Amino acid sequence: MNELSRLKPPAGATKKRKRKGRGPGSGNGKTCGKGQKGQKSRSGGSVPPGFEGGQMPLHRRLPKGGFKNRFRVEYSTVNVAQLNRFEDGTAIDLDMLVANGIIGNTKQPLKVLGHGELTKKLVIKTNKVSKSAQEKIEALGGTVEVIGG
Repeated sequence: MNELSRLKPPAGATKKRKRKGRGPGSGNGKTCGKGQKGQKSRSGGSVPPGFEGGQMPLHRRLPKGGFKNRFRVEYSTVNVAQLNRFEDGTAIDLDMLVANGIIGNTKQPLKVLGHGELTKKLVIKTNKVSKSAQEKIEALGGTVEVIGG
């Protein structure tokens, strides 16, 4: 009968730790497995990752590449097809989309894109809108109000 107080790891699952510098009989006495001489046998002696013995390291031989624009603005996007869940004449803004779980990030500005079909007349307050989305909204008698930010 197995009791929780008598549980043991299976055979071979655990290993005894290596006790270095405990005499010649241990097999790891004197030099403690570091060998005789050289940089790696010294106290504090090791080479940093990527060190190639003085040769120009690979990460410095390869050319630099890429550019990240610090001023790029990331938008939360919504397609017009996602707006069909609202009633006719509803005024839709960022907070309303977050409350309905369509977008999750309130810190990013909102952009409305024109993918899909729109069947409702809506009033939309957004930071940006694509031409196709604006045409689809206004074709049904809705309005798009572009707000700053």
